[in-house]
Amino acid sequence: MDGMSGPHVIRGSVHLPEAELMWRFSRSSGPGGQHVNTTDSQVELRFDLARTEALPEVWKRRALERLAGRLTDGVVTVRASEHRSQWRNREAAAVRLAALLAEATAPPPKPRRPTRVPRGINERRLREKKQRAETKRGRSPKNWS
Repeated sequence: MDGMSGPHVIRGSVHLPEAELMWRFSRSSGPGGQHVNTTDSQVELRFDLARTEALPEVWKRRALERLAGRLTDGVVTVRASEHRSQWRNREAAAVRLAALLAEATAPPPKPRRPTRVPRGINERRLREKKQRAETKRGRSPKNWS
């Protein structure tokens, strides 16, 4: 990534190694006039998740499991074509890939520990419920003739 904004950090000191990133460029689809017809501004970034040595083994297993639906032969692919410039699309693709890997390698959330409802809250709820029932009962036309 010549001249790009440095290594894209996944988490902590782990970053995407430039040597393992595979870039492919093609013409973007959609409107854009003559410029779009002559430049290869769409970027496809591929990262071989199954064979990488850059990620700790635990992270790699976690990412392979979580991204299983997105992988093709252990390779994750990200496309970017929202900018007119190839350089900006390269930036966007690299940032998107780093964010995707950061999310996929995140540790699982702590299991939820169920809490008990305090007795005072339950008593107050029942008291207010009885009071509301009394109010509604007082509105009924029982003595009206």
